[in-house]
Amino acid sequence: MRYLTAGESHGPELTGIVEGVPAGLSITEDEIATHLVRRQQGYGRGGRMAFEKDFATITSGLRFGKTMGGPIAMTMPNRAFEKDDAGWPVVMNKAVEANDIEKITLPRPGHADLVGAQKFNFDDIRPVIERSSARETAMRVACCSIARQFLKNFGIEIGGHVLRVGSVGYDSWETVRSKVDPLMANGAESIYKTADESDVRCLDEELSAQMREEIKVRRKEGSSLGGIYEIVVTGLPAGLGSYVHWDKKLDGQLAQAILGTQAMKGVEFGLGFESGSRPGHEVHDEITFEESESRFSRKTNRMGGFEGGMTTGMPIIMRGVMKPIPTMLNPLGTVDMHSKKATETRYERSDVCALPRAVVVVESVIAPVLANAFMEKFGSDSISEIEKNFEANKT
Repeated sequence: MRYLTAGESHGPELTGIVEGVPAGLSITEDEIATHLVRRQQGYGRGGRMAFEKDFATITSGLRFGKTMGGPIAMTMPNRAFEKDDAGWPVVMNKAVEANDIEKITLPRPGHADLVGAQKFNFDDIRPVIERSSARETAMRVACCSIARQFLKNFGIEIGGHVLRVGSVGYDSWETVRSKVDPLMANGAESIYKTADESDVRCLDEELSAQMREEIKVRRKEGSSLGGIYEIVVTGLPAGLGSYVHWDKKLDGQLAQAILGTQAMKGVEFGLGFESGSRPGHEVHDEITFEESESRFSRKTNRMGGFEGGMTTGMPIIMRGVMKPIPTMLNPLGTVDMHSKKATETRYERSDVCALPRAVVVVESVIAPVLANAFMEKFGSDSISEIEKNFEANKT
């Protein structure tokens, strides 16, 4: 399963194509819309979210609500283009060059602006701004929601929540587990549904209030905030991925999907970096055998559901770090690309903290990776074939 997106932040629309989806999978636009709406929610968001109402329209690949085995195409209009409060149809004209359009020549530190212009030999960073923008993740969420529906068909669920915003967050791995594990017993979706009740997507009410205050402080300063989130996956069988080749290790593939998402700077599984400071007896998960279910299990899950690059059958627990957004009201120092003179950055409308929204994006981008690992083991042509093979594997 593979997807491609096309479109610019302030262009007329975003386009997505998903290929490799097995035939016979039930898909609804409403289910896709569920996660698009979630992506638009969260404390600390910018002005654009006030008028963008994203909806992906499926234009091919379905018949009578089910996939046909061919590519699925989707479109999503950009309301910012339609609203035209900044002359975007002229600025982003696809055919006619307008000589009086202002060139953007002040690259933002921490953004793709300067290196993107250097790579493609632009004398204006507008093309870089438009494609590198997190606006693209709207279509990415739509495309990956199809993979989420595939996984859910087999009882595999994904859910995420926020651990830290700036200086405010949980104090230990054990504290987080006390919040998450009771929800996880009902499937990972119960985690995101509970987290969504908080506008910062944190499961702890006291921390949620402190996170909001932290965002308020940075907003007044004209600055921005990043943070740390956790994604949980339940229902995966043991043995997905492989230890045989480096590029077949499933945890490595998941890390690539996360780090390929805008503003992500780090990934860990289970205890992650903390495992480097603990003795082995406090890191590795002792193996047990569940007689009632006739399967192997683990007493703990500090490895986050992976051993040797393969799933253990325990829930996957992964964490990611999102950097603060580079666009800030209080400018940073930069250099004009044309004059080479030191100056300050200009402001492009942006969030103060996009972390609560980014959780939904990361939940989504890992779904095709998991779906591919699942199909590699159980088949990929039709849902009925995969269901048969999956059930046979259980027995």
